[in-house]
Amino acid sequence: MAQFRLQGSKTLAVDMTGDLVKAKNGSMVAYTGQMNFKKLSGGGDGLRGMVTRRLTGEQMTVMEVKGQGTCYFADRATEINLVRLNGETLYVESDNLLCTEGTLRTGTSFTGLNGVSSGNGLFTTKVEGHGWAAVTSKGPAMILRVTQGMPLRVDPGAYVAHTGNLNRSIKSGAGWTTFIGEGGGEAVQVEFTGEGLVYVQPSEKLTVGGDV
Repeated sequence: MAQFRLQGSKTLAVDMTGDLVKAKNGSMVAYTGQMNFKKLSGGGDGLRGMVTRRLTGEQMTVMEVKGQGTCYFADRATEINLVRLNGETLYVESDNLLCTEGTLRTGTSFTGLNGVSSGNGLFTTKVEGHGWAAVTSKGPAMILRVTQGMPLRVDPGAYVAHTGNLNRSIKSGAGWTTFIGEGGGEAVQVEFTGEGLVYVQPSEKLTVGGDV
């Protein structure tokens, strides 16, 4: 089985002995030994995945890497976070998914109008099974735990990924002070309830529901 480890905070090293991994296309920065690279269709899910992703608009270009040695991956000098899945499902924005073990399954998940409101679209990528996944973030990600009775609200531009049995909904932070220009500028938040972990980056991307 492939061994995932960090080489610093912005490079992923994967040690392989005939194993294979799926990685963002073009993310290889160096390797030792013998490696084979193959571009995959449909985010690594074959023809069905390709059709699904075209219909949903969830874009992900993936390559399969197989070989003997160590392969190094990076993406625009972003921070890398290792996530170990033991039968759980990881929900992650496709642009933040750097690499997964070949044993993990990827697909799309419907987020509904919540995704549109947060600027992330109707669908997001899900990763399932047993193995390692590497997720990128702009700056070191915080891993925040959500428990019953203790919901978490996140700026949609700072959301990266989540695991566990969580429900996601859009909440408005707009009040009278917002409309007269004295609010905090956080008009929309994503609320997570249930049990699980949420990965939050210390940098905000542009979303639909920004400042009012």
